[in-house]
Amino acid sequence: MRKLGFLGAGNMGSAIIKGIVKSGLKVELFAYDKDTEKLEDIKKYGVKPCESETELAGKCGYILLAVKPQVLGEVLDKLKGTVDERHVFISICAGISSEFIKAHTCGGARTSIVMPNTPAMLGVGASAIARDKDISDEEFEFAKKVIGSCGLVKEIPMDKMKEIICINGSSPAFIYLFAKGFVDYAENVGIDRKTALELFAQSLTGSAKMLTDSGMNVDELIKQVSSPGGTTLAGIDKLNEGKLTEIVMEACRACTKRAYELAEK
Repeated sequence: MRKLGFLGAGNMGSAIIKGIVKSGLKVELFAYDKDTEKLEDIKKYGVKPCESETELAGKCGYILLAVKPQVLGEVLDKLKGTVDERHVFISICAGISSEFIKAHTCGGARTSIVMPNTPAMLGVGASAIARDKDISDEEFEFAKKVIGSCGLVKEIPMDKMKEIICINGSSPAFIYLFAKGFVDYAENVGIDRKTALELFAQSLTGSAKMLTDSGMNVDELIKQVSSPGGTTLAGIDKLNEGKLTEIVMEACRACTKRAYELAEK
C-alpha cells in the first residue's frame, strides 16, 4: 500500500485527507505539523502523526506539501539527506515550482504541482495539476487521484501554473466580491439578506451547470437570458459601461504578475 505523508495539516491539507478517506482510496496516511493540535484533529481519519519532517519523509514515498509557501524552503531544507530520487512530491503551495522543490531536497525528486481552491474543503474543489518530466505515469495518476478525491482535477502544462491561479485558485474570492454587490443591493432595497444570498448562490450553481452541461457557449447563454428591451439588458448595459470583462482580465493579469513576483522571491 502506498504511504502518503502530509507536511502541513491546515485547512487545505485536512480537506484533502477527508476527501481521500471518503473516496476510499487505498493509501496509508501520515502527517506532520508543528501545531500538534491539528495532528490530534485528524487522527480520527486514521492519519498517523509524525514528530518531525524527517520522520515523515523516512516513512513515506509520497509527500504532499501543504505549508505556507514562504516557509516551504526552510521546511524542505530539513529533508536533505532523507529524501532521494524515489520520493514523489505533490505540492499545493501557490507559486512554488518543481525546480524550487528539487533545489531544496534532491535534484532527482519527482514532482507534481497543484493549484487547488478552498471549495475543496466541502469536497467541491477545482484543482489544476501539472507534472514534471521525471514523474512516472503511475505516480502522476496517483497524484491526480489524491487531489481529485475532493473535487474536479484537470491537467495543464507546467509552464501555465502561475497563469491558472486566477482562474480557479483566486477566482472564488472574486466571485464572493461579486456576490457581495448583489446581496448588499438586496438588503438596501428591503429584501432579507439571507434570502437574497440563498437565491443568488443557487443562481451561481445553476449558471455553472448551464456553462458546463447546456452545450451553449457563453454568448449564447447571455442571449438566452436577455430579452430585447428587457431588464437583463438594462443591467448588462450598465456592466458594459463599467467595462466588467476588461476589469476581470486586468484582475487576472494582476494576479498572475504577483505570482511571478512571489516566485522570484
